[in-house]
Amino acid sequence: MSLFNNPSLRPYLVFGIMAVLLTFVGVTQSWGVSLTIINMCIISAIMTLGVNIQWGYAGLFNVGIMGFCALGGAAAVLVSSQPVGEAWSAGGTGISLALLSLVGGVCFVYILHKVWGKRPLRNTVTFIAALGVYFLARHFYDPASAAIEAVDPAKTGYLGGAGLPIIFSWVIGGLFAAGAAWFIGKVTLGLRTDYLAIATLGIAEIIVALLKNEEWLTRGAKNVTGLPRPVPYEIELQQAGWFIDLVSKFNADVLSGLAGDERAAALQTLVMDASGIFVKLCYAGLFSVVLILLFVLCQLALNSPWGRMVRAIRDNETAAAAMGKDIKARHLQIFILGSAVVGIAGAMMTTLDGQFTPGTYNPLRYTFLIWVMVIVGGSGNNLGSILGGFLVWFVWIEAEPLGTWLMDVVTSGMDPASALREHLIGSAQYMRLMVMGGVLILVMRYTPGGILPEKSARK
Repeated sequence: MSLFNNPSLRPYLVFGIMAVLLTFVGVTQSWGVSLTIINMCIISAIMTLGVNIQWGYAGLFNVGIMGFCALGGAAAVLVSSQPVGEAWSAGGTGISLALLSLVGGVCFVYILHKVWGKRPLRNTVTFIAALGVYFLARHFYDPASAAIEAVDPAKTGYLGGAGLPIIFSWVIGGLFAAGAAWFIGKVTLGLRTDYLAIATLGIAEIIVALLKNEEWLTRGAKNVTGLPRPVPYEIELQQAGWFIDLVSKFNADVLSGLAGDERAAALQTLVMDASGIFVKLCYAGLFSVVLILLFVLCQLALNSPWGRMVRAIRDNETAAAAMGKDIKARHLQIFILGSAVVGIAGAMMTTLDGQFTPGTYNPLRYTFLIWVMVIVGGSGNNLGSILGGFLVWFVWIEAEPLGTWLMDVVTSGMDPASALREHLIGSAQYMRLMVMGGVLILVMRYTPGGILPEKSARK
């Protein structure tokens, strides 16, 4: 406990324990499972960095994380999937005209509202103009979207994307989320904390609902599968001579006593297993580069004069405003930066999955679990947020098999046909909710600031 209470040694201790847990999973279950957990831990850690920028730096209670994550996932589709030529021919022009009508109409309504000034019927005229813009956009949009969705709906039914390498979508996902955050922040950042939370949650639900229902854009609930990868495919590795030679060299002891068909069968099995591990290692390498880069940038920002200013605003807005700081502008800036990081993580997650499934975005997984990660790891501390991403995701995944094993041990003395035994084993999957609640309670009880709490300026 003395080591854990030492602030300078605690990070090494807790990350060492995390490494031991991941190694234990690799030894007892499989290295493929361990690497899968690691990849999702890295993505979760990037999301927590984004939330920590908003909450830990500035005290902004954003409960719309799910929406920004979904926008990042949509970016992966729009960047990497191949364009559907027939769909573009059927409705591409109409969609383009609808978007131009909408953008141009919004600008027209804004200018009209400003120019009308204080003359009578200002709001009425603005409303009529906005209504006209809406019907004009729908005039082009409705037939175009119907035509696009009718093009081979079992396979396409959407416009497709730009056909670019999917890794570019990580940047585009951040830009999409940043753009949405600018618009949302302009509307909501003047609200009190609790109203801000309600507003961001509602807007996130609207974003996900749009992605589910606008099939011409991302196929909606039909999902987009088979997205290209930034890493090799397993089948390609299994047929590559250099990879087969590498596996043979690493497993020379196992293969030395075998010959002929027996050796070939054993080598084929080893190559198949190794190909999956190699692909996961490639993903882990790419994701780690992004995580390290974002962590370094976050640390530099946090320790800069800008970082000290935003923390001063967080701690006392009245005093910061009295010193001439533009509170709302800084809040908007931080809201955009944090949301952009979440958008990057959303695009990375879709890249890892190889598919975009709007129906899977829900607040429990993509908002509240991320908040638990930030709280458990330590808000205001970038390293603590990363730890929270690793630890909470590990517990979230491993709680179910651990619960099944525990229930099996507890009920081992019961009749195998016992209804109670079947019920307890069947309910083991819900152990993760109990375990997560227990972890959160323990952390709040013994380390209220998180496992790696924010360092005060005096330390």
